[in-house]
Order: sequence, then C-alpha cells, then structure tokens
Amino acid sequence: MAEIFLERFKQLVPKYLDDKWTPSEGYSPDELAELLADSELPDSSRLPLVLEEFYLALGRCEEIMEAYHFIFDPDELVAEEGHLLFLEDEEERWAWGVDVADLTIPDPLIYRRNNATHEWTGEGATVSEFLFDLLEFSFEED
Repeated sequence: MAEIFLERFKQLVPKYLDDKWTPSEGYSPDELAELLADSELPDSSRLPLVLEEFYLALGRCEEIMEAYHFIFDPDELVAEEGHLLFLEDEEERWAWGVDVADLTIPDPLIYRRNNATHEWTGEGATVSEFLFDLLEFSFEED
C-alpha cells in the first residue's frame, strides 16, 4: 500500500522538537511486526495504515509519544470492548481507539472511552486529524 501519512509524521520532529528527523525516531517494518506479535492483539488484527505509519515514523520518539497523553508502544496495544486502544491521557481517565471493524480503513474514525464508565463516544475525527490536533495542542507555546 502506498504511504499516505509517513512524511507528515516525520515532519513533526522538526516542527515540534527543532531537530532533524532520523530513522531512529521510528521502527523498521520488521521491528514493528515483532512488537505487534508481542501485543495482546488477536493474530487476525492489523493496524490501520495511519497507525502503522505513525509507528514507523515516530514510534521511538518519546517526546512525541508521551506529550501529555501516552500513545501506547506497539507491544502494548490491546483490543477491548470492540476497539483497538492506542492512546490514553496522563490521568488515565480517557482512552482512545478505533472500532475493530474499521481496522482495514487507512484512516478510520477515532472513539474516546470514559475509563470510569466504559462509555464510548465518537470524536468526529479520523485518527490522523485527531493526532495532528492533539500534538499541536500539546506543543503550542503559552
């Protein structure tokens, strides 16, 4: 499949960290496959393209992976309540994920779970829109 998001994700390093992107910011395809094999995802699960390219570009970049919210490492991904969970706020009140029925969509809609009530709400955005907005908010200057 063609790369759609990879270059945009790589551009976040110079934009927010004032540094040049290097391959060490992300995982190689083989490393990502190994980590996913160690996750709690069912064997039949595959990542939407947007998450795959995010991990390839930025999966090792702690400054972005842990900017006020925590993007799960690939081996920490889980499927719960019919959603692939990949993001949580720092107080662990909310988790974000993708409906497992939508994993084949390159950039699916994102849903937020209230961890206390386990109620799910659509965010009205795709994963890429949400991640770019979240990181812009996280790194905006006072």
